[in-house]
Amino acid sequence: MELSGEILGIIYQSELNSYTIAEMYVDELERVETIVGYLPFIVEGDNIKVIGKFVEHKEYGEQFKVDTFEKIMPKTLDALERYLGNGTIKGVGPATAKKIIAKFGENTIDTIKYEALELTKVKGISKDKALEISESFIESWEVWQIVGFLEKFNIGIENAKKIYDKLGVTAITQIEENPYILIDLVRGVDFKQIDRMALDLGIDTSSLKRITSGIKYALIQTTYKGHSCALLQNLEEYVVTLLNVTIDEVEESMIHLKAKGELVIEEREDGLEWVYLESFYNTEVAICNRLINLDRAQNSKKIKGMEEEIEKVEKYNIIELSEKQKEAIKAVNNHNVTIITGGPGTGKTTIIKSIIEIYQKQNNKVVLAAPTGRAAKRMTEMTGLEASTLHRLLEIGKIDEDGLYKKNQDYQGAPIDADMVIVDEMSMVDMFLMNYLLQSVYKSTKLILVGDSDQLPSVGPGSVLKDIIDSEKITTIHLDKIFRQAAKSKIIVNAHRVNEGLGFITKEETDQDSKEDFFLIHENSSEKMLEQVISLCTGRLKNFGNYDFFENIQVLTPTKKGALGTKELNKSLQQVLNPQDANKKEKNAQGVIYRVGDRIMQVKNNYDIYWEKHSLKETGTGVFNGEFGTILDIDEKEKSVEIKFDDEKIAWYQFSELEQIEHSYSITIHKAQRK
Repeated sequence: MELSGEILGIIYQSELNSYTIAEMYVDELERVETIVGYLPFIVEGDNIKVIGKFVEHKEYGEQFKVDTFEKIMPKTLDALERYLGNGTIKGVGPATAKKIIAKFGENTIDTIKYEALELTKVKGISKDKALEISESFIESWEVWQIVGFLEKFNIGIENAKKIYDKLGVTAITQIEENPYILIDLVRGVDFKQIDRMALDLGIDTSSLKRITSGIKYALIQTTYKGHSCALLQNLEEYVVTLLNVTIDEVEESMIHLKAKGELVIEEREDGLEWVYLESFYNTEVAICNRLINLDRAQNSKKIKGMEEEIEKVEKYNIIELSEKQKEAIKAVNNHNVTIITGGPGTGKTTIIKSIIEIYQKQNNKVVLAAPTGRAAKRMTEMTGLEASTLHRLLEIGKIDEDGLYKKNQDYQGAPIDADMVIVDEMSMVDMFLMNYLLQSVYKSTKLILVGDSDQLPSVGPGSVLKDIIDSEKITTIHLDKIFRQAAKSKIIVNAHRVNEGLGFITKEETDQDSKEDFFLIHENSSEKMLEQVISLCTGRLKNFGNYDFFENIQVLTPTKKGALGTKELNKSLQQVLNPQDANKKEKNAQGVIYRVGDRIMQVKNNYDIYWEKHSLKETGTGVFNGEFGTILDIDEKEKSVEIKFDDEKIAWYQFSELEQIEHSYSITIHKAQRK
């Protein structure tokens, strides 16, 4: 059904996607209704027409769910006055709005739009201010035209603000000339939707504009899956099928894009041709050149008598390093760039600690970093030296995933003040983060990259660690021996067996002094498996080894959806581990109940949020994707949630910011690697 009226107040509006809950006075019903939906640019005082249906919310009662909407001009002078004075129009507040309405009455809108200088007849409005008011009013309406225009082509109104921010008031004209520009503007947009829109607007099926956009779209999709390029033959076949065009037309369009410098085709030694978007190719080339140049630079930090230094470390720490571990330390001394790789239990931590000790004794400054907050914290704990995230170390600043790719070539990182930089968990580092790092390392600095290339690849594009190792251009020490203490863990043993293509260790193969830390439970139904998970989390593991869920247990699952996906598992685990209690405050945010005591995880970078560490009397800003915490308090009066993160910082989230967190009783395997 269709309703129209004035927005009386905004209850909630997401900054991320403009999902809004508002109160609207409905003209037809002569009463106030709660409306919900994606309503970008809506502010108090706006008059809108909405199309949707009434739904019953289990907690908040009847609401009107908006499918589409459009802005309409206020129907009365009182409503128009409220609209002009609601802060949307630059230079106009409630007092000025009242004066304008008093002066021009029914002609107010036409005066603002077409005779701006007439506004100077109102006391307090100069010529410049009159023009500013007119320009702001017209711009506001252009935004609404974009919303309506996109709606005709089934492009969600949640994308309208992003499109307007990037194209400005001429957005409709630009889109009509080339609808395919939307592919570059909106992440994850449906190409077929854009294509239908373009064909409806009269663009020819064999248009160069259409085919080049199809090629770029295919390459962008490839990068979303973690790749930096695509095989030429595969790409051409995909585009032919996608657009129903000929191979000749695709090849001609490829030549055009190559000539414009938008893509690069690289022929490799095996004769295969690979296609890159230009920025991805340039980033790969930059990584290669910087690594080689750094490694070939003068080895000014080389320590004489390394054999004696290694002996001193062994004696002081009462340890005996293996020949492979000594080889790794010597490789670091002999080269500016070194990779140390190996699975769990192969001695990487001991090598790192020994290197730090040796180089610090020589008055060298060692800096430690890792891709995520949790990995940095673990690095600090194992070495005793403070580690930071790469984002903090490089001062990358406020950029989202899209910006990360597009701004990479312009990044001017602050040089890292260090004689040696050690980066752990390198398998998580994507190509863009790697390029940032190398842009910030002095030529005289030693760079040590530590990681396990058999772990899951980075979430972003590129398999940096594995590809550098495979190139054989950088000195790499492969650790393959499991140390005796580590070999007692069935988890570590089985991890190596999986990589070797072997089955899990059997009881007959198990040593008497092995740890009972690995169990394989077979179930044939999701219901039975859920019962097992809940049983393990609520008592069995506690009884087995005094493992407390909130301190020692993390449930991992491959997927978000389904009965055993994170969404359903989190609901089930919350019910048994932190059930509803009259003494526990809770907040329903977009269908998710957050409760005091809940384990949560930050799911996007927030560079601005303020935090305090009471024990250290330290304050700062920034909570990052993958950080874990616990809800301490929910304050309805202040509309905020207090969260204590695992590194002791306490931050306060407004209710409107709760989209930045998720429950973390269960997380995906991919999220786990970001710990």
